[in-house]
Amino acid sequence: MGKLDGKVALVTGSGRGIGRAIALKLASEGASLVVNDLDAAPGDAVANEIKAAGGRAVAVNGSVSEAGFADRFVGAALESFGGLDILVNNAGYTWDATIQKMTDEQFQAMLDVHLVAPFRILRAAAEPIRVMAKKEAEAGREVFRKVVNISSIAGLYGNAGQASYSSAKASLVGLTRTLCKEWGRYKVNVNCIAFGLINTRLTQPIEAQQKTIDVAGRDIKVGVQPQMLDAMARMIPLGRGGTPEEAADAVYLFCSPESNYISGQVLVCGGGLII
Repeated sequence: MGKLDGKVALVTGSGRGIGRAIALKLASEGASLVVNDLDAAPGDAVANEIKAAGGRAVAVNGSVSEAGFADRFVGAALESFGGLDILVNNAGYTWDATIQKMTDEQFQAMLDVHLVAPFRILRAAAEPIRVMAKKEAEAGREVFRKVVNISSIAGLYGNAGQASYSSAKASLVGLTRTLCKEWGRYKVNVNCIAFGLINTRLTQPIEAQQKTIDVAGRDIKVGVQPQMLDAMARMIPLGRGGTPEEAADAVYLFCSPESNYISGQVLVCGGGLII
């Protein structure tokens, strides 16, 4: 028996890295999963991995920034599993530049994926949540639902070269605290995780040939200079970057029944790093 038996969880950007670890963690506790990735192959692979382990999962792949995605994503949870209990807004990437070199396209792209997409998904979930909460209240039942928005220490403290990313992640904190106040009457806990250095393909050391990822036809450079990674590791009291599984554990804290009286909070998962 898992602590999330009977729950339905939606996790964006869950084909790789942190998102994959979150989906597998929630599934291991009994939740049915709606997973998502920009590319179909990794999204489908995670859904199949969950099903192979005896769980239930469907994949709704594609860009979270596309028009209509939010309704399709939320609709899949209702149609496939008949519920909506946990929503994790995790999808994202970085597209960095100092402000004098940053284009309007770069700035807007970061807002779209890290702020506008979560807003649209939450808006799409609002009416189903209201209807379910009303029925539960009329039956005298208190059922808690969970929203976990993924921010960053860059959103709390800023980071050179990340004006767009930091702005979007900071705004997500404001959205979290607003939804906490709007959705408390529906018994929805709305919280936020701000990650520090987590070791994924986006934070891998840059080698001689810098790697890129394809996002909507754009080649986005990924990785961090090795000397910067070493400097960050020295600043982290626990002495290293976190693993995707450790990041997923932090998200799980806000998805578990033990968080039923915690809402509107920002938890830093960064090994003690305070900038």
